Amino acid sequence: MKTKILFHLSVIAVALVAGSCKKDPSKGILNTGNFTNTSGSIKDLASAAGFQFGFGADYASMTANSSYASTVQSEANVVTFGNELKYGSIVQNDGSFDYSTADAFYNLCNAAGLQVYGHNLVWYQQQNTTYLNSIVGGSSSSNTNLLGNGSFENWSNPSSAPSGWAYYNGGADFSQGSGSGNTEDGSYSMAITVDASTSHAFGSGSGWHVQLASSFPTIAGDQLKVSFYAKASMAGCGYQGEGNNGGSGTSYTGDQSLTTSWTQYSYTFTASAATTTIAFDMADNPVGSTVYLDNVVVTDLTQAAANSAPAAIAERVDSVLHLWISDVVGHYAGKIKAWDVLNEPLADDGTIRTNSNLPSGTTSTSPGVFVWSQYLGKDVGVKAFTYAHAADPAALLFINDYNLESSSKKLDSLIAYVNYLKSNGAQVDGIGTQMHVSINSSYAGIDAMFQKLAATGLKIRISELDVKINPDNKSNFSQVPVDKTLLASQADMYKYIVNSYIKNVPAAQRYGITVWGVNDNTSWLYNNGQDYPLLFDNNFAKKAAYAGFLQGLQSK
Repeated sequence: MKTKILFHLSVIAVALVAGSCKKDPSKGILNTGNFTNTSGSIKDLASAAGFQFGFGADYASMTANSSYASTVQSEANVVTFGNELKYGSIVQNDGSFDYSTADAFYNLCNAAGLQVYGHNLVWYQQQNTTYLNSIVGGSSSSNTNLLGNGSFENWSNPSSAPSGWAYYNGGADFSQGSGSGNTEDGSYSMAITVDASTSHAFGSGSGWHVQLASSFPTIAGDQLKVSFYAKASMAGCGYQGEGNNGGSGTSYTGDQSLTTSWTQYSYTFTASAATTTIAFDMADNPVGSTVYLDNVVVTDLTQAAANSAPAAIAERVDSVLHLWISDVVGHYAGKIKAWDVLNEPLADDGTIRTNSNLPSGTTSTSPGVFVWSQYLGKDVGVKAFTYAHAADPAALLFINDYNLESSSKKLDSLIAYVNYLKSNGAQVDGIGTQMHVSINSSYAGIDAMFQKLAATGLKIRISELDVKINPDNKSNFSQVPVDKTLLASQADMYKYIVNSYIKNVPAAQRYGITVWGVNDNTSWLYNNGQDYPLLFDNNFAKKAAYAGFLQGLQSK
């Protein structure tokens, strides 16, 4: 046993020397006897101090693990959903909303007497990028096919023209193409087989004797592009394309040769009326030849160009943001009484988050990443707070970020941004500081943060608290059981944070403290036993950290 204790002391010594910040000598880290009394209740003492205590929790653990659920219910009076209320969890690939899991989790918490804190409305991670990237890319009516049945799949009666199409001349020459090799994709194509009565020498200008056409609404003056796939049964076949504007003029592509394999072709023309008709003139082909057409697409190039302009993209993103916030906040109006409206809006240097200042290892193409402020700029906050307040005027609205205790530049930038939001009409009720800290975080930085946050006059919330005991992320750190000196150091940090919160934030501004997780091995920092950052161990036993938290509440 003595050898084991000496080994653990050497580990802590190395960890503290290698830490990014020096330990304050007043922390008393080698005293393991101060944090043994875990009797009492955090939520009761927190309530006596005038604020809530909660956990970040997840629905799967609450429903599958009775110890997890009972710990949350007995120790907390509020729950922050880890993922279930985030954009990527609710919004589906088509932009619709699915609240089934979030509703089930809310109902479970409500039945247990637990309030729910709304987390979160606008973040750059855990987004539905399938849907959002389609919005940014211009997936709208101006970029879709103006034809209703360009694939020829809507064709219920093979003896007549497919839906949306007409045979103006040579109707007997048209048939439904099908079978292997006769469709570019799908089940059907258009087959045009020229017989002797309609055949002319290719290039004679009489292709209209066999004519397939479709009409659709257009905007006069816009440039249109027609693209399609075609193949011919023999060499010497071709097509002539028309763009007809109902008597306002016809544009011709001229005679274009076709190959005997599926190939994509296209032509452009300018619309001159509110309705346009395209036509394929096919009579100038050898007798007995067959030409297959498939996947005809007509796009409005003028509208597509306008749709890809930054202002147009920003307008679409804003519309999606408005719909999302209005829907989710409205869905829980009167039930969820406070929300993280903006989560991590600033980069580490204090600037507004964009695609170019994402954390190391994250890019704009990483799974789930969509940076709203890339398109809406710093006014994303003005919009988000405005939409949230309109959806539920009674809800308290927070901004939430991390590293505020370790970066005075980011802290000052966040406060300046809050002032900007308020000066532009946004209702901001509070600031959340995540406080993902470690045993060697600076006491001075913690105090300074709470003092500056309190000076805003807003409600202040510790939103995602945890304390790492492996601050340098050593890969060989795993220790079970964990050394008591490390646990005491962790308890001391929890105690100091809680005490500093009470000391530096006036009672009327204290909104609450949430620890980000319930027990160690369900923490996002656990990493297969590389860290033990929470108040309860793997078996839900109260740790020294729990006693430290109690002492902080009692100002001991």
